[in-house]
Amino acid sequence: MDPGWFSLAEMPPIANGAVQPYDYVPIPGTYWMHSHHDMQEQSLIAAPLIVRTDAELREDRQEVVLMLHDFTFRTPEEVLAGLTSTSVAAAQLMAQKIEEAPASKGGSKVPKTTMMSMAPHGPRMAMPGMIMSRPGGMHMNPNDVSYDAFLANDRTLADPEIVHVERDGRIRLRVINGASSSQFWIDLGELLGRVVATDGHLVYPVAGSRFPIAMAQRLDILIDLPRAGAFPILAQLEGESRQTGIVLATPGAPIPQIADRVQAASPVDNSLKVRLATVEPLLPRPADIVQTISLSGSMTPYAWSMNGEYWPHVTPLVLSEGQRIEIDLINHSMMAHPMHLHGHAFQVIAIDGRQINGAVRDTVLVMPMSRVRIAFDADNAGRWPFHCHNLYHMATGMMTECRYRGIVT
Repeated sequence: MDPGWFSLAEMPPIANGAVQPYDYVPIPGTYWMHSHHDMQEQSLIAAPLIVRTDAELREDRQEVVLMLHDFTFRTPEEVLAGLTSTSVAAAQLMAQKIEEAPASKGGSKVPKTTMMSMAPHGPRMAMPGMIMSRPGGMHMNPNDVSYDAFLANDRTLADPEIVHVERDGRIRLRVINGASSSQFWIDLGELLGRVVATDGHLVYPVAGSRFPIAMAQRLDILIDLPRAGAFPILAQLEGESRQTGIVLATPGAPIPQIADRVQAASPVDNSLKVRLATVEPLLPRPADIVQTISLSGSMTPYAWSMNGEYWPHVTPLVLSEGQRIEIDLINHSMMAHPMHLHGHAFQVIAIDGRQINGAVRDTVLVMPMSRVRIAFDADNAGRWPFHCHNLYHMATGMMTECRYRGIVT
C-alpha cells in the first residue's frame, strides 16, 4: 500500500488472506493509500488516509471527504493491452528505435516532439489535443483511456452520496483524486471555497469556486454555506463533458437531479498552481544536486520514459542524507504528467523558468511542452520511487528511483 511513502525496499506484497501490521508516526494532512502491486490501483484498491491536526480537531467545521475514481469493467491488463496494441517491451523498443532513427541523410536524430507528431493514430488511440471533432475542426482531449464511469465516493451522479450538513454550515472538504488515468475540475457551483492545503501541506488561502486537480493530488477546501439548500460538489473530467460528484444538503432541502454530462471542460492547467504559496517554505540554501529529468513518450507506440529510460532499466538518482536536491522536470510530450515522489515532500519553486514560492506537495503536474522545478531535502533514507501517477504511463516505463548512498540494492 502507498500512503505516499512506499519504498522500493519494502517487504513483498501482502498474500491473500494475510494480515500485515504497520507501526509509524502519522504525518498530519489529507493523504490516501493504495496498492502499488501490478495495476491493482485501477481495481479501486484504495482508501482515504486522514490525519487531523489539533487545530482541525478544535475548529467548528464538518469534515467531508470526496474521493474520486475512474472505473472500467475491463481489467487493467485489458486496458493496457488496448493502449499498447502489443507488449510493453515491444512498445518501448519501438519508441527507442523511432527516437534514435536519423531524420535525414545528415544523420541527425528525430526530436522527441517530432516523433510524436509523426506517429499514426487510430480512432481510440488519437494523440491528446489532436482528435477530430468535426470536419475541419479539432478539440482537446487529454484522456488516453475511455472509462465506463467516474465515481465520487464509489457512486455516480445517477445515485450520488447526499451529505447532510447544517444550515449555514462550515465545511472542510478534503478532495482526493484517486483516479488512475483521469484529471478533473472541482466545481463548487454557487459556493465559494478557499484552498488551504495541498497534498497535506498548508498554503495561504486561495479563493475560488473551480479548481483543477491532477491524479494523486489532494485539496483541502474550506466552505461556508450561505443558506439552507442543496449544493452539488462536482468533479468534471478534463477535456470532456462527463462529471461525477456529491451533494451537500441541509435538513429538508430538495435534492436536484444532476446531469452526468455537461458542456465539455478545458484541460486542467496551471491556474491554481501559480497562485499557491506555501506557509512553510524550505529554508534558503544552495542546492547540492541539480538534476534535469526529461519526460517523453507518445500514444503510438504507447511508451513513456524519464531521461529516455524505461523502468526497471533506469539510472537511479543517488542522494546523501542532508543534501538539498533540485529537479527540473521538462515535459517533451503532448500529455500532462502528474509526477509523484515517494518518501518526501517537495516545494514547487519555478514554472517555465518563473521563480515562485510555490506549494509544498508530493505530486506536481507538468503540463505538455513545459517545465517545473521542484526542491526537497534528503531527509528520509531509503530507495524511493519517482514516477508519473498516470498508472499506464508508469506501467509502460515512466518511473525512476531516488536511492540514498549506502542503501543495499
